[in-house]
Amino acid sequence: MRAGGAGELFGTNGVRGIANSELTAEMALDLGRTIGSLRPGKIAIACDTRISSSMLKSAVSAGIMSTGSDVVDIGVAPTPALQFYVKETECSAGVIVTASHNPREYNGIKFVQENGVEFYREMDEESERVYMSKKFRIAEWDKVGQLYRDDGLRRYIEAVADSVELDRKYRIAVDCGNGAGSFTTPEILKRLDCDVYGINCNPDGRFPARNPEPVEESLDLLKKAVVDFKADIGVAHDGDADRAVFVDEKGRFVNEDVMLAIMAKHYVEKSRGGLVVTPISSSKCVEDAVKAAGGEIVYTPVGSPVVAKVMIEKNAVFGGEGNGGLIFPEHLVARDGGMSVAKVLELMDSTGKKLSELAAEIPKYHIVKGKVECRDKKRLLEELKKEFPDANHIDGARIDFDDGWVLIRPSGTEPIARIYAEGRTEERARELYEFGVEAVKKIL
Repeated sequence: MRAGGAGELFGTNGVRGIANSELTAEMALDLGRTIGSLRPGKIAIACDTRISSSMLKSAVSAGIMSTGSDVVDIGVAPTPALQFYVKETECSAGVIVTASHNPREYNGIKFVQENGVEFYREMDEESERVYMSKKFRIAEWDKVGQLYRDDGLRRYIEAVADSVELDRKYRIAVDCGNGAGSFTTPEILKRLDCDVYGINCNPDGRFPARNPEPVEESLDLLKKAVVDFKADIGVAHDGDADRAVFVDEKGRFVNEDVMLAIMAKHYVEKSRGGLVVTPISSSKCVEDAVKAAGGEIVYTPVGSPVVAKVMIEKNAVFGGEGNGGLIFPEHLVARDGGMSVAKVLELMDSTGKKLSELAAEIPKYHIVKGKVECRDKKRLLEELKKEFPDANHIDGARIDFDDGWVLIRPSGTEPIARIYAEGRTEERARELYEFGVEAVKKIL
């Protein structure tokens, strides 16, 4: 199985593949043995709502216990809930079984450090070496680990709700996409005394309503609900609720990069300066908003673990990705969809502004994102360096023009190349996107 990058098992976010075909119970067992060997102690585990998640979680748990480490199962939970539980308890590590935004047939396994942060790239590489070597810590019969259960959801819900105070009552339309956020976000909002209009908030691993990725094209029902319910905002999650995307009070989708810029600007103003960390794929509007507020921007390769690592190293005030993945370091150095909803409401409450008004303050750019099938990622990277030697190759190839840019990079979680293009006008962004598509097709 090659669920990650070229020739790698671990991609930008753990191991992923089609469940019971590419990602099997046998692999999950050995991945459990891997984390149990590397991080002996008490290891927390949780999963999303996917059909295969219970199977894989059971296999990972068995592997962990075979090494002599105990397992604390917190059940079905958003990824940030598992990460917060690990951070707040005496766990040596955590494991989340999820494929996040990937299509319903996929699943994945991701390791978490004792501080709640996802494993860094070098930690994944060490995990891969142990996994491939099969040299696991195997306990004697009377020293195998034990399985415990705990309510990690309550701890997470209370922490998020307690971090925010609102002076007025809000009406929120929430589309949990039948994912793990169904168990947390509506409850967080109720604790904040909000009126909640739920859509797809029943957990269902078949994801009957829409694909797990909350893209604008799949959120027509949420947009309509905001208007019909006269909601202040609408929010939608991906499968494991580490991401949140928003619809304003007029039922209009707010671009994820604009949301990142809104929150980054707010945190820089609140901190009277500071660093914001974001991937090279993020819109120029984020940099513009941060600099105008008196802050600095630091770019990284794509992937929330590397963003989190740089945030910790540089003591950043805020960070995130232009896909709805916002990171609030005072709470958890990881993407958190539930906290994103709470903090957006807090910002609206403190400023007295509607979401549409906050979005209108952000510089206007047009960005087009898409993907092209790519089975040979290594070759693509090599040829991009030859084809565009002057480009920024921190992650794929970002080619800058006077009036925009295009980024071509292999996905770390799927057999595709992602293409991002941005321009001052929609027409120019589309032209640059087609330029990127043709470049990939020419190479492959």
